[in-house]
Amino acid sequence: MNLAIKTTTLLVLSSFIAGTAIAAEKPNVVILATGGTIAGTGNTSTTTVGYTAAKIGVDALIAAVPELSKVANVSGEQVFQIASESMTNDHWLKLAKKVNETLKRKDVDGVVITHGTDTIEETAYFLNLVVKSNKPVVIVGAMRPATAISADGPINLYNAVALAGSKEAIGQGVLVALNDEIQGARDVVKTNTMTTNTFRSPELGSLGYIVSGKPNFYRASTRKHTSNTEFDVAKLDSLPAVNIAYGSANANTLAIDAFAAAGDVGIVYAGTGNGSLAAPVRARLTELRQKGIHINRSSRISNGPTIRNGENNDDKTDFTVADTLSPQKARILLMLALTKTKDSQEIQRMFYTY
Repeated sequence: MNLAIKTTTLLVLSSFIAGTAIAAEKPNVVILATGGTIAGTGNTSTTTVGYTAAKIGVDALIAAVPELSKVANVSGEQVFQIASESMTNDHWLKLAKKVNETLKRKDVDGVVITHGTDTIEETAYFLNLVVKSNKPVVIVGAMRPATAISADGPINLYNAVALAGSKEAIGQGVLVALNDEIQGARDVVKTNTMTTNTFRSPELGSLGYIVSGKPNFYRASTRKHTSNTEFDVAKLDSLPAVNIAYGSANANTLAIDAFAAAGDVGIVYAGTGNGSLAAPVRARLTELRQKGIHINRSSRISNGPTIRNGENNDDKTDFTVADTLSPQKARILLMLALTKTKDSQEIQRMFYTY
């Protein structure tokens, strides 16, 4: 072999080794796709409402953002392909098991879940309570379909992958990444029906920002999550039946009665103000509690805690209160709590813990 051939061979080999080393240094991130607007399509490039969600598969989502390869070694799996208003308890259990199974792999550093925005906050909080790993889990979506002229899905996905592969996100609990912001699963809420900055943690604030693919954290949640919770869904095939009844002026007990008749074992009441209860509602909920149905008193107001023994003598009626959880998140925690205990004092402890 002459000198020129040897030199060329060495250069090619060196380039290959260097490229392999760079690839090895990048984190391995798995995208678990569930559908939603981020995978939606519209009739025109200006269609931002009235589109069809969950049309594009995970491989196409990844291919549409080639910059992902700069921040991680990315692979994908289509778990569901639905609009998120159709998310059910069964979907949650399947997704949680898939996330835990994926995170156990030594060759996986983080997971991204693509999801419709309507129930992102609920899925995020459920996973925040049942994921058994400190590895990053990031949920991402979009407010505009992939075909829109100003689609927000690609940059959101890029940021989510960068976040899921970062060391900074380890141990931070389940995160939501949209609009260049990092939100914690417990506090995040969808606040606007159409704008791209809809996801907020309006009272306690976001956790940080993502700038040019780099996460910047400014605070962390003090509530227990992921590997530090007492909840385990590995052997669960279903969750206890819990639903939400909504308070208003002229409140009656029709919804409450229907839930009880359907066999619910828990009811979250989204009361007015600080979770206050109209007289007929209080009387009926008290009666149902005496029959064994667990009652959680929450508020339809977006900010502030529901105070125990504030608008109701909860010690006397044996109700629990939601603290600062929204009614939809209180439902999730009550379901999981009821897989562990029927003791209302223990359940109240959980509401102050998580």
